[in-house]
Amino acid sequence: MADIQIQSSREDAVDQKPSQQGCACGEHDEALPELDVQTIPHAIRHASIFGAIESLVPGGGMIISATHDPVPLLMQLQAKHGDAYGTEYLDQGPERWRILIRRAA
Repeated sequence: MADIQIQSSREDAVDQKPSQQGCACGEHDEALPELDVQTIPHAIRHASIFGAIESLVPGGGMIISATHDPVPLLMQLQAKHGDAYGTEYLDQGPERWRILIRRAA
């Protein structure tokens, strides 16, 4: 199990060294996480997807999976972040589109 550290204040927790940050559950992602966006309620879908994408560490990636080509989402990503994220289609329909999104190192 991971070493869990309790901080005495929010400031102390925020000021942790990078090696101390992250989830304390003891689990590690071995493969790229895949997010089926159809499982997210429509009203919060894009905000949730951007939250996941923007949480990627430099060089990190994830796969988004949808029942349609998410061109509007990809255009928003490009407009908001420019070349900070790269995209690559892994599957292009007709039933499922899967796109690898990777944050630049």
